[in-house]
Amino acid sequence: MPVALSVAAVAVGNSVWNGAPYPSADPDVVAQRLKDRSDWVYDGFALPETYAANSGRVDTGACYYRGLRSIAHIDEARSDVRSFGLDWSVPDIPEATARDAQRRVRQRLVKQGWKLTHEGDRAGATFRELGFRFENPKDGDQVDVQWNDSTTTLFISVYAPCAQVPDGFEEHDWSEADWHPNGQAASRF
Repeated sequence: MPVALSVAAVAVGNSVWNGAPYPSADPDVVAQRLKDRSDWVYDGFALPETYAANSGRVDTGACYYRGLRSIAHIDEARSDVRSFGLDWSVPDIPEATARDAQRRVRQRLVKQGWKLTHEGDRAGATFRELGFRFENPKDGDQVDVQWNDSTTTLFISVYAPCAQVPDGFEEHDWSEADWHPNGQAASRF
């Protein structure tokens, strides 16, 4: 019994020290998922042809140590773990058109089982902002949509949470990162 207790103590100690492990991810698969979701959102806006989306690029973000180990690595990003985000926009959208487009995408996200995590509608004496963020409870991916009256631009961010990437992944040579709206949405989101 003492050996089993020792092994259990080491396992618990390791878990407390390192925290929960990050899931593994293939960056190309994640990039394609974010691009498919971007196409789906763009299609869901159902904007008149006069409003074209700007292209975007999947970028990675910093992820940090978990557990007690994070104390020894304060503000030090891990090189083997990254988050992923695809930002793009649709310029020159009047407020009424933006409201309608956002309403349609909200309805699609709700229908697909996504959960509202942030309501971003705000107004002041000199500004108006419309926006929201939804999260997919299955994988933690997020869709964030914002519009403001000073730029009259819809800003869209599609985000995937931190995951461990393969050894040798080089973001700067990543050919799968570019996104161009194709007007064709994926059938399932």
